[in-house]
Amino acid sequence: MYVTALGLVDFRSYQQAEVQLAPGVTAFVGPNGQGKTNLVEAIHYTATLGSHRVANDAPLVRAGAARAIVRTEVRSDQERDLVIELEINPGRANRARVNRAPVPRPRDVLGLLRTVLFAPEDLALVKGDPSERRRFLDELLTLRTPRMAGVRQDYDRILKQRNSLLKSASVARRQNRSGGAVEGQLRTLEVWDSHLARAGSELLATRLELLESLRPLVSGSYDAVARGKGDARLEYKSSVPLEPGVTSREELAEVILSAVHERRSDELDRGVSLVGPHRDDMVLGLGDLPAKGYASHGESWSFALALRLASYELLRSDGGEPVLILDDVFAELDTQRRDRLAELVAPAEQVLVTAAVGADVPAELSGVRFDVGDGTVRRA
Repeated sequence: MYVTALGLVDFRSYQQAEVQLAPGVTAFVGPNGQGKTNLVEAIHYTATLGSHRVANDAPLVRAGAARAIVRTEVRSDQERDLVIELEINPGRANRARVNRAPVPRPRDVLGLLRTVLFAPEDLALVKGDPSERRRFLDELLTLRTPRMAGVRQDYDRILKQRNSLLKSASVARRQNRSGGAVEGQLRTLEVWDSHLARAGSELLATRLELLESLRPLVSGSYDAVARGKGDARLEYKSSVPLEPGVTSREELAEVILSAVHERRSDELDRGVSLVGPHRDDMVLGLGDLPAKGYASHGESWSFALALRLASYELLRSDGGEPVLILDDVFAELDTQRRDRLAELVAPAEQVLVTAAVGADVPAELSGVRFDVGDGTVRRA
C-alpha cells in the first residue's frame, strides 16, 4: 500500500497544493514553519481522521477559509486505485468520498489507508499523561479494526451523558434538593451504568488483546533500536480489578458494572465517572522499573521508537504494509539512534520523511526529494 498523490485545498498553510508520490523514500525538506509537516499530517489524517498535532479539526482549515479538502490517491495492496476525499468543516459535520462517491460517514474510509507516524510528540508516549498512551492504543486499534471507531464514539457519547448526569446529581445532593428528584436521577444513572459497562467491556477487551500482540514486538523493537541495552515491558493498568482468565466481553462488563457500583458514592461526590477504559493506562517498563520517571532521555526515545516500530510490524502482519511517516524525527535523535532507525525502516514499501535540512536525512533513506518553502512544493 502506498500513496500516489496528495491534493490539498485550504488545508493548514496551503491554499492549494498537488504532490505526486511513488513507492520508496520521499523526503520533504525546508526550513521550519514552511509546511512540511502539513503535507504528511494530511496523509496521516486520511488514515486516522485525527491529527498528531492538535485535538480538533479547526486548526486544520486555513485561516479565513470555511472548509478544507484533503484528497489522497492510494494504490492498495490489491493493486486497486482509490481516491479518498475528505471535506473538513469546523463546527459542522465532515464529509467523505471514495472514488467520487459519497460515503455515509467519514469513519467509513478508515482502513483504506494505514499509516504509522513517528514524530517528536512521540516522547509523550513515555513521559506524558495516561491519555497519550490510551490514544496510542485506540488509534492502533482503529487502524487494525475500523469498526472500533464506532465503539469508541459510542463510549465517548455514553461517558459524556453519564458525566452530565453525575454532575447534576452531585449538585442536587449538595443543595439538599428533594429526594424524589435525586432518586429519579439515580434510576436514570443505572441505565447509563449498563451502557458504560457494555461499551467499556468491548473497548477494554480489544485493548487487552492488542497488548498481548504488542508485547513481543515492542520487546524486539526496543532491542533492535537500543542494541540489547534493556528489557522493554508493557502492562495494562485498569481502573477495575482484572482477574487472570477474565477476558470475555460479558465477564468484563460485569466487572466494570460491579466497580461502578462500588464507586457510586465517590462519583456522586466528584460529579464525574471514575471507572472505565477512559481512566486506564498502559504502563511502560524497562527491566524492573517504570520507564516514566526512570528512563533516560535516550532510553525514552528508544521506547517511543519501539512502540511505533512494533505498530508497523503488527499492521504488516495483518496483511499489507502501512505507509511510514517520519516527521522531523531525525533532528531529535543522536547519531546512533538516527542511523539505526533509518536502517530499520528503509525496506518499507513507502517512507515519507520531513526534515529542516537535507543533512538530517540519513544516507540509508536517500530517494526523491521535494523542497518546501514559500507555500510551494517543488521536486528537487
